[in-house]
Amino acid sequence: MDPQSQTPAPQASPPPSFTVPVHKKRILMVEDDEALASVYLTRLEAEGFEVRRVNNGEDALATAEEYRPDLVLLDVMMPKVNGFDVLDILRNTPETANMKIIILTALSQESDKARAEALGADDYLVKSQVVITDVVNRIRHHLGMQ
Repeated sequence: MDPQSQTPAPQASPPPSFTVPVHKKRILMVEDDEALASVYLTRLEAEGFEVRRVNNGEDALATAEEYRPDLVLLDVMMPKVNGFDVLDILRNTPETANMKIIILTALSQESDKARAEALGADDYLVKSQVVITDVVNRIRHHLGMQ
């Protein structure tokens, strides 16, 4: 058989390109200050997080069980149920016991920080001592994204 008369084997077409949907990390933000919550919500979404926000501790407890966030950003001084109680309940509920929880509060007393740590907070940030980039970096750290 003449090699020039052979038809070349058809080339396999490349596989279709597709992207596997990446699970956005979920954050539950518990903050009763509307202006501050809005700034954080905008920044966290811009950073690629899926964020759900509630403005009191009672809603935080219900939403944590239903939404199953990867991390809870938790204020302390809030209506209905304060952040320390929310932290305590989340840590003692099997479905939420292992969620990452960062306290973000105006309380700067060492005794408040010690209480949060004793209740199982993963981190304790004082609002007046951090900028939003610091908070984002701590969130990424606790979610293993750095």
